[in-house]
Amino acid sequence: MVLAKNTKLSERMSLEFRSEFYNILNHPNFQQPDQFINDATFGESSAQVARPDGTTGARQLQFAMKLKF
Repeated sequence: MVLAKNTKLSERMSLEFRSEFYNILNHPNFQQPDQFINDATFGESSAQVARPDGTTGARQLQFAMKLKF
């Protein structure tokens, strides 16, 4: 989800403020459940899917401000 606000400073300049929300509802993404019948953890899924950038699947917020001229 992204919220953005553009503000005119003058005829040729504007300021943009952005707030970006990743996983805003904070739902976990679990890996596939254990598929080996003889394991005590058969059918359980307790690990979250790893992200390529090394961060967790938790809610993340990012803010930015850009001056356009």
